[in-house]
Amino acid sequence: MNWDQIQGNWKQFKGNVQQQWGELTDDDLDKAEGNREELEGRIQERYGKTKEEAKEEVDEFLAKH
Repeated sequence: MNWDQIQGNWKQFKGNVQQQWGELTDDDLDKAEGNREELEGRIQERYGKTKEEAKEEVDEFLAKH
């Protein structure tokens, strides 16, 4: 799956994203609204990850879905 598909169906994927990154709040996900860079930034904030680590985690998430 590519990010365009996730962005277009963000409401359906929010649950999957929250399962993957349980510390993200509904507010975090609403602010991200399918924007990959915003999601990566939220992951960095909540989990203390580097930008590269967050990007890699999102890439792995995409590979699974």
